[in-house]
Amino acid sequence: MSPHEEVVSKISTRVAALFRRKQAFRIFHGSTNSTRPVHQEPVVDISAFSNILEIDKESRVAIVEPNVPMDQLVRATLGHGLIPPVVMEFPGITVGGGFAGSAGESSSFKHGYFDETITEIEMVLASGEVVTASEAENADLFKGAAGSIGTLGIVTKLRLKLMPAKRFVKLAYHPFGSLHETIGILRKATEDFTNDYVDGILFSKTHGVLMTGQLTDELPPGKVPQSFSAAKDPWFYLHVKKMPIDRVSVDYIPVAEYFGFLPFNRVTRWLLDDFLHTRVMYRALHGSNMSFLHVIQDLSLPYATVEEFVDYTSQNLNIWPLWLCPLRAVNPPTFHPYSMDKENHHLPQPMLNIGLWGAASRDIDSFVRQNRELEVRLAELGGHKVLYSHTYYTKDEFWQLYDKQWYEALREKYTATSLPTVYDKVNVDVMQWKQLQSSNWMKMLGTSWPFAGFVGFWYALKSGDYRLHRDLDWMKWRLNKED
Repeated sequence: MSPHEEVVSKISTRVAALFRRKQAFRIFHGSTNSTRPVHQEPVVDISAFSNILEIDKESRVAIVEPNVPMDQLVRATLGHGLIPPVVMEFPGITVGGGFAGSAGESSSFKHGYFDETITEIEMVLASGEVVTASEAENADLFKGAAGSIGTLGIVTKLRLKLMPAKRFVKLAYHPFGSLHETIGILRKATEDFTNDYVDGILFSKTHGVLMTGQLTDELPPGKVPQSFSAAKDPWFYLHVKKMPIDRVSVDYIPVAEYFGFLPFNRVTRWLLDDFLHTRVMYRALHGSNMSFLHVIQDLSLPYATVEEFVDYTSQNLNIWPLWLCPLRAVNPPTFHPYSMDKENHHLPQPMLNIGLWGAASRDIDSFVRQNRELEVRLAELGGHKVLYSHTYYTKDEFWQLYDKQWYEALREKYTATSLPTVYDKVNVDVMQWKQLQSSNWMKMLGTSWPFAGFVGFWYALKSGDYRLHRDLDWMKWRLNKED
């Protein structure tokens, strides 16, 4: 047996034993970029699946285990002159997480969701059986597992497509003075397949920036590459905000930098660099329950209703900036956001994802009401949320949005009925959470501002997921040097 096969065998045996006892279980990956609440079922530890097994330059294929983070994968593929067609912005998102979730990025208008770049998976079913799924084998499982957040089995290996890399992304910033104009031009940009990447930022309803990227090996004479990861570099969104509003500006960004934007300024990067990397921030978010103080949502809508939705969020939440990511049409049934064109033979239509991340009410009842109202308005406008985040739907509301009959048939066929459902995994039990907090004044304090930040910092420290090579004297030296 190869090392991979040995671990698969152990996982298979563990899962089969739980299946015989009719015990539900949850999967421990070692880290998570989900903001979903933690539940209490027995755990199957798959954190050992963190290896890149093969990169084939000739066939442009990578075979990887599910816990490989995207930054590690990109570094490895660039060594062969290749990159994945879809690279999630947060470097800590894993290949398995991108497949099991609904991961999309600025190339998704062209290549679809991340799972649409996967050609085959290996999976341990809830019975312990190990199967392979692709478009040619167990095709219904292959389609259903994408986006169903691990509720059909445990993915243990994935084969994904790669494409040729180039040295830079030529990124053009197109400023616009209205929401309507920004959305309209962004959609037109997705119809131009000379663009490799398209996304945008709304700083307000009167200031939007469309960004179009093209892979290139050419750097014009005298042009200096723009980076975003060094201590002296700007925050990306502030860099975009400062662009001239009367003309198109252009940066040449090293390709690895384009996939690794880090939202730090020079002081926080030097002082707290070890604790502000994305995967550590997520640990802090979970540890402190600060996800209950913030709206952290990706919400996808048909283009026709985007402006109305932004008007709603502007009036009711006043969260800016908003990230805009165009998504290729996807066929249901699926747990990905999708929309059907009812006037055109019910064909699937492309959507626009809105990243809505910002502070919300610190009162739990008001916070829940804000989220419930957001969900209602989203549904009224034909939208779906990405299911990495908090959801507050009732069970009936949830299954009005997704195809329950299709999903339950898959769970029956592939012996997954002992596993939590998608609804079980994403639903927030508000009463349970409130009772847990009110029963312990320490926990209440730990989720209140500003103490929640210290609790989150402690969890990040405990996680060990940071670099230990900097001490306080070194930080002070760097700050003094800057002064």
